[in-house]
Amino acid sequence: MAMASLSIVFALGIALWALITGFLNLEDSKLKGELVEYESQGWLREYASWDAQNQRFLVSFVEGGLGQIRMDGKEETLVKDEDYAGNATLGLEIDRPRNRVLVVVADLLGNRYSALAAYDMKTWRRLFLTELSRLGDEKLFADDVTVDATGNAYVTDTKGNKIWRVSPDGSEVTEIRSPVFTSFPSKLPLSLAGLNGIVFHPDGFLLTIHSWAGVLFKVSLDGSSVRAVNMSALLLLGDGLALLSSNRLVVASGMPSARIVESTDGWQSASLTHRYVGPMHRIATCATVKDDGKVFVSHMIGMGFPKKHVITQAIFAEVARP
Repeated sequence: MAMASLSIVFALGIALWALITGFLNLEDSKLKGELVEYESQGWLREYASWDAQNQRFLVSFVEGGLGQIRMDGKEETLVKDEDYAGNATLGLEIDRPRNRVLVVVADLLGNRYSALAAYDMKTWRRLFLTELSRLGDEKLFADDVTVDATGNAYVTDTKGNKIWRVSPDGSEVTEIRSPVFTSFPSKLPLSLAGLNGIVFHPDGFLLTIHSWAGVLFKVSLDGSSVRAVNMSALLLLGDGLALLSSNRLVVASGMPSARIVESTDGWQSASLTHRYVGPMHRIATCATVKDDGKVFVSHMIGMGFPKKHVITQAIFAEVARP
């Protein structure tokens, strides 16, 4: 009887494996453009950023740590930091002028710990680990990071709807708060998934998006000015951001997988111009632009045995304008 049960379980396992494998093969056959597939030890990968100098993607591990993905699809761990073990690493930013990587650390379930870590890109020695949760007892969730021309970092708090500003050496932390960030209606609580993706614009300001509200904000570096970018359509479920040029922005999202918005007035307003539909069941979380101008979208969920993740080239289709 036990042997028969084991045979049934084994047969079901084989059938499930065949079903998942067939599904993944069908998925791959439908994708257009370049595709980077890699096997991983973890189910979830939040962020991937293209490192042009070393021709690789740097990826953050939701179980904690950083890795690299070459174009041949091999994942290699670069950082495993015991000082924040048990927390997730999420958004990351390659700060090439200072030859370092900035990475966000967060407590996924308890929302009690958030930090920003910096690592030297040559030695992978940690430069600093700055706790952001030290400033208060409220629940918080650090999510994404960008860096300005002088090395200051800006980290979004998706739970508290604010931005932390961290000095270049990690020694000083200040906050950018504004009622404008939560002044827009949403069908779900604005604190569930608030300020998310963030980028530094070369003209000297920040662009950040509120996921649930679908609103893009233009923020001065000192936080004295926070304005919603005037758009005809909401960017619902907007996640990671990447600048294609000074007037074009890629917004990764759950559905569709990515969108391009364009501004002709310094981001006082913007229009949706293109969209990309990728493997939406994998959930797109960030976009990155390679040195040849191609946009690649990283997806959070790994599937199959062993776990397989995908970074897909976004083939955009133009959106009909009113």
